Amino acid sequence: MGILGWIVLGLVVGALAKLVLPGRDPGGVIVTLLIGVAGALLGGFLGRRFLHTDLGSFFDLRTWGLGLLGAVVLLLIYRLVAHLLGGRSRSAR
Repeated sequence: MGILGWIVLGLVVGALAKLVLPGRDPGGVIVTLLIGVAGALLGGFLGRRFLHTDLGSFFDLRTWGLGLLGAVVLLLIYRLVAHLLGGRSRSAR
């Protein structure tokens, strides 16, 4: 699957990651979808690198699982960093 396929998949899994992790995101919907794209790319890269598996086609369940996992992990990291930085800026005022 090419980079364009991962981008399309990333937009979808970004929305799915938002459903898995409901709540307010500091950046809104657009940032969440972009994090989904980055997470899908990261999931695909790590899957090939460490699992040594062919990820298959766009409609393969492994591909979607790795994309969703990557998006959820990046969304959690983003929320944690935004929370930590937001707490520091409030306490410095």
